[in-house]
Amino acid sequence: MVVIDGVSDRGLVTPLDSAEKPNLNKLAKMGINGIMDTIKPGVRPGSDTAHLALLGYDPFKYYTGRGPIEAAGVGIELREGDVAFRVNFGTVEGEGSVFDKVVVDRRAGRISDTDELVKAVNEEVDLSKFGVEFIFKRGSGHRGALVLRDDLSDKVSDVDPKKVGKKVKRCIPLVDDEKAKRTAEVVNYFVQSSHEVLDNHPLNLERAERGLPKANVLLLRGVGKVPHLPKFEERFGMRLAVISGTALIKGVVRLLGGDVIDVEGATGGKNTNLDAKVQAALKALEDYDFVLLHIKATDEYGHDGDFEGKKAFIEKVDRAIEPLLSLDFSEVCLVVTADHSTPVNVRDHTADPVPVTIVYKDVRPDDVDTFSELKAYKGGLHRITGNNLFNILLDLINKAEKFGA
Repeated sequence: MVVIDGVSDRGLVTPLDSAEKPNLNKLAKMGINGIMDTIKPGVRPGSDTAHLALLGYDPFKYYTGRGPIEAAGVGIELREGDVAFRVNFGTVEGEGSVFDKVVVDRRAGRISDTDELVKAVNEEVDLSKFGVEFIFKRGSGHRGALVLRDDLSDKVSDVDPKKVGKKVKRCIPLVDDEKAKRTAEVVNYFVQSSHEVLDNHPLNLERAERGLPKANVLLLRGVGKVPHLPKFEERFGMRLAVISGTALIKGVVRLLGGDVIDVEGATGGKNTNLDAKVQAALKALEDYDFVLLHIKATDEYGHDGDFEGKKAFIEKVDRAIEPLLSLDFSEVCLVVTADHSTPVNVRDHTADPVPVTIVYKDVRPDDVDTFSELKAYKGGLHRITGNNLFNILLDLINKAEKFGA
């Protein structure tokens, strides 16, 4: 499954439809096509919920928040019941406690090297008086993930105000029970203690001298409790692997018990090594039954509102996926799709349906000869959902269970 993140757009002229993409068009002509609502019509998907659906997991049942997925993505070994948060290194200024200070940069100048700061927090912050263990790891750039381990609640609020010029929020319980109250107390203590460690850290003092914003606050958001997720191989009898430069997508697959195949140069950004990722995906087919190849930068161009940049990157993707045309489609079922639309005129995810193409020996090719959100609706799949897609794939490869006698 090749997921070109956010590739589709809104309107009658789109980067995908306008791009020169002979290889994607060949696949569309070889296969069966349709449009897809990855969650359901009218629901704007996150990349996390969309990928759960694409892999056969009902997000309304299994999704508890982005925190656990981010934590898994950065390599934290999670246990059922852990409470996890997404973390940004940010910058605060002012006097008093961290909750009296104003956020002036939610990404600390997009700091890229946080290893020493993470080490200091792990060594100097102590939650033992609460009987709580914490695990804090960096992600890419200014990002990270925090796990709190004890009998805690995820029914608490974020501390990230989500906007600059606002004060850091105190974490508050969202339900009236002792577990949520205790969790909020632990979170507030952690945020204050980590701020004290970070504010005078030598790296931040050096950044201030150079005129760079200090990375002196940890902004927590996206809390979730690690759910019980039945493993992909147990449910479907297939070994799962992912090739992605994005921690979130790695996290989804890790939570499902799949493997992450790291590829040199796979950054999850606009400079990612597409050729190496495609070659790694082809090689992975030797050892895995289901290989997910995720390509992120189309989504970034959509968020940037960059029509020409998105179009050019789609053309770059098209050149990179040419080796996929040589697959033996009597043995390999290939899907090309997206997790959601990220229109350049909206600069965010929308619920506009995405194109999907399936190439396999037993599909019934239709009259669609262009991989485009403006053409795919004419195909034989018509309009489906993400869970529909996964069930269709199981049936095509003869792994679907019979419903009824």
